[in-house]
Amino acid sequence: MPTASTPTHCPYCALQCGMALSPLPTGGVEVVERPDFPVNRGALCGKGRTAPAVLSSGVRLTSPLVRSGGSLVPAGWDEALDRIAGEFARVRAAHGADALGVFGGGGLTNEKAYALGKFARVVLGTSQIDYNGRFCMSSAAAAGIKAFGLDRGLPFPMEDIPRTGCVILVGSNPAETMPPALRFFDELRENGGTLIVVDPRRTRTAEHADLHLAPRPGTDLALALGLLHLIVAEGRVDEEYVRERTTGWEDARAAAMAHWPEYVERITGVPVPQLRETVRLFCEPKAAMVLTARGPEQQSKGTDTVGAWINLCLATGRAGRPFSGYGCLTGQGNGQGGREHGQKADQLPGYRKLDDPAARRHVAEVWGVDPDSLPGPGRSAYELLDALGSDVRSLLLMGSNPVVSAPRAAHVEERIRSLDFLAVCDVVLSETAALADVVLPVTQWAEETGTTTSLEGRVLLRRRALTAPDGVRSDLEVLHGLAARLGVEKGFPTDPEEVFEELRRASAGGIADYSGISYRRLAEGAGEGVFWPCPADPADPEDTEATSELTEAVDGGAEPRDGSAGRRERGTPRLFLDRFATEDGRARFVPVSHRPAAEEPDEDYPVLLTTGRVVAQYQSGAQTRRVDELNAAAPGPFVELHPRLAARLGAAEGDALAVVSRRGRAVAPARITSGIRPDTVFMPFHWPGEGRANSLTNPALDPTSRMPEFKVCAVRVEKAADTV
Repeated sequence: MPTASTPTHCPYCALQCGMALSPLPTGGVEVVERPDFPVNRGALCGKGRTAPAVLSSGVRLTSPLVRSGGSLVPAGWDEALDRIAGEFARVRAAHGADALGVFGGGGLTNEKAYALGKFARVVLGTSQIDYNGRFCMSSAAAAGIKAFGLDRGLPFPMEDIPRTGCVILVGSNPAETMPPALRFFDELRENGGTLIVVDPRRTRTAEHADLHLAPRPGTDLALALGLLHLIVAEGRVDEEYVRERTTGWEDARAAAMAHWPEYVERITGVPVPQLRETVRLFCEPKAAMVLTARGPEQQSKGTDTVGAWINLCLATGRAGRPFSGYGCLTGQGNGQGGREHGQKADQLPGYRKLDDPAARRHVAEVWGVDPDSLPGPGRSAYELLDALGSDVRSLLLMGSNPVVSAPRAAHVEERIRSLDFLAVCDVVLSETAALADVVLPVTQWAEETGTTTSLEGRVLLRRRALTAPDGVRSDLEVLHGLAARLGVEKGFPTDPEEVFEELRRASAGGIADYSGISYRRLAEGAGEGVFWPCPADPADPEDTEATSELTEAVDGGAEPRDGSAGRRERGTPRLFLDRFATEDGRARFVPVSHRPAAEEPDEDYPVLLTTGRVVAQYQSGAQTRRVDELNAAAPGPFVELHPRLAARLGAAEGDALAVVSRRGRAVAPARITSGIRPDTVFMPFHWPGEGRANSLTNPALDPTSRMPEFKVCAVRVEKAADTV
């Protein structure tokens, strides 16, 4: 094990906070602050501070497990890999390559995500691959591509947030989901800017806001359209910007004008005076931003909803200007990079489209295969899970726990149980891994080197700080071993840097171009990372020129240039300052209109359910639920409800409540608060068992992004003692 502190990054959310790991005399490591990293400046949440607890051999898996006589029992690596390869070969021979499925995760490093996508298409020959990042920001990605021609969570670094004039934060609760980020919003207010939070709950983040809008869940689209209507009616459109830098304004304006303020108030519950105040606060400063998260995105109309907020930015001349624009706060640790390099059903490395002949030729040449041998696009994440046990007979799953995290989770669990064969690679025995035929124990963040891409598009290097326990291998070693057993001896190296070098070549010329990034460059420059796109061009004299710096204030001095014209050491921190990534360089308005959620309340299910996270747990909780300190802070699920709803139910604080939807039932204690709408209940989704919130959620899919409608469904709420 290294004897000095190792600079690295947190394994959890997409902030990828900088930290260092210092060896302990008794073995293992402890977390040390890294004040030099600009995103968190040393600050860490409880999850980051306690991350080494999951490295303990008493918590994590240290031996392969195979199912025998109905139970999982320890086995050797050769036995486990032979069994997986044998079952995959059998299923493929009997049912074809598309009977094999692969399901990845937004926490996998870029190297592992890249290798997994290549494994699915080259070794298995299957089109049936997707990943849980589909549940993260796919609607924002789809809307960003439509409007800007490119999807990167934030087109500017987090450091720009305190220097804008106003931020509208839609459906995001960073005080709990990424606490170190909250300082940027507090600094915004300290600098004289304003923060507007849009959320049906008065969250910890909303407590920091200048204005809190509490719309009815599922109505964010109508809210954005109503604001755009007022911007037009009050003469606040930046006509010169719209004329010179956009297309499609007339149709988008016409759609928005059908959403007059009083109509929007009836739909959303947001009073007209608050709508007008939002427009004033957003439009008066020279610079402003709209940032969205899962609230507006995890809807069956999520792409249109995000598109409406983007239209708001375009109409007011915000996008592609200093300290302004639209951005998405990605959730998972490598949700950005995880989809850029081949885990998604329709994408190849470099954010290339799988159905693009030129993209297929380029990637096939790097892989040394015939382009015609690559399968076409497959099913999206939920559709893939829904097909398990029927069209898809065997599944390889890495870094995901859909038994807890997928919508309509009881149905997904049933489909997983119906598989002919399930192999899971994980650090711990998650609820999904417990159903597997073979479980492979794999290395964690501190035991392996690899890259991730943060919500800013900042590519970062995580360094190995200690040696994994005996019996544990990396995901790259797993893919290497399986590929060899399935007849592909070359092309799946186990060294992450070698994989990254191939990823660079495969991404070259793509939207997400990493070809100018190397491990050496990532290790240099104070470890601050490199923003993509960063094409390789060593002959370019611009590479050695210093980039122009941003001025301290928006209203004076030189404006920042597009990072692509700056020095290559940082890549492209800021996108769109010169042009958008469309053929004509203009952003595109997309006309959208409000429509209701896929499932609205009725007599039988009169209440709306929305779901989310709490500060002490992460995603499905597979790892954080194994940390004593985090469990003490957040020991289990709960149902948050308004006092008026509690009074109608005759429920007191702590009473067991049953929340019932058309898909299932969940039971958890009541948490009564006036900080939520009376027509809405909230449940966190980190826990399995009877408190599993995703037993209730609706898998209705957005037609473009294929995002399920996690954030809104109709339920009834009863005292659990009164129900069966």
